[in-house]
Amino acid sequence: MTQLLDIPALVPGDDVHHPLVVLDLVPKGGEHPRTTLLLGNRTGRIESAPFWAGRDEMLRGLSKGMLVQVVGKVTTYRDSNQLEAVSVRALPKGSVPLADLVPSVGPVDKYWQFIDEKREELTAPRLRAVLDLFFRDDAFRERYEECPGAPGTGHHAKLGGLLQHTCEVLAIGLQIARVAKADIELVVAGVLLHDIGKLECYSWESGAFDTTERGRLVGHVVQGVIMLQQAIQQAPSPPCTSEEQLILEHFILSHHGHLEFGAPVKPLTLEAEILHFADDASAKTASITEAYASREFFPEGVRVSTKRVWQLDNRWMLKAKMDFGREG
Repeated sequence: MTQLLDIPALVPGDDVHHPLVVLDLVPKGGEHPRTTLLLGNRTGRIESAPFWAGRDEMLRGLSKGMLVQVVGKVTTYRDSNQLEAVSVRALPKGSVPLADLVPSVGPVDKYWQFIDEKREELTAPRLRAVLDLFFRDDAFRERYEECPGAPGTGHHAKLGGLLQHTCEVLAIGLQIARVAKADIELVVAGVLLHDIGKLECYSWESGAFDTTERGRLVGHVVQGVIMLQQAIQQAPSPPCTSEEQLILEHFILSHHGHLEFGAPVKPLTLEAEILHFADDASAKTASITEAYASREFFPEGVRVSTKRVWQLDNRWMLKAKMDFGREG
């Protein structure tokens, strides 16, 4: 079996002869038409050098999510690595394990332990009953622990990223709730429900994290409310009152905080505002950490990112370590 390509460790001049997944194909028109591939595995991703018109025959038949055998050499362009491919050949689906192809958070037991402990601590029986509609369902848990936190290169774009993100939001939200003297149990419920729609709006089985048709037409925020309504309607007996259901729906609908960020409504309760801040904090800090670790933004020895980070509102980012006199 071919050794897994360590993409972050690549340097100009390295030869590549490895299986990779096609994460995206980016055609560009204009006076000089060309297509660029975004390739990756679980260690990271790398962009190909452009395939100019007349040299793009090897791309025919390729599509996002396909497994390919790539032969080429690493070069640089504008201080970032790129792969100058001389051969791109499709491989049979399933010939390389999915866990080798895409980034992963690793074992998920610790995440489930944290979530289940907080569920068990709930004293409100109707809150527990609503959450049990999802989190006691084995099929739901199996998909939830695989689902990425975002498609493409968004925050927590890893297998298990949604579960990791949920735990971060929960940890942050609990701390804010204690300081703000909010209803901690409501915050727990809001956190656990706010992103359930992503299970129907994201796809990951092929190795490319993408948005489904439902994700494009409905979006994970509205889809989450649909799933909550359906689960409650299909329950043998109502797990909560209609007014309580409305409060839970509001968590999902408002968690993006701003209409321009995809929230149909702004947070109107203390607990919904806490959920929004915790969700945003998890997403933003993860994006910063991922940008720091990426040679795309921070080549060796660079303190200021070589380009704006789109996941962080197109900011330039600073990566500086200051000890302020600390030893060790």
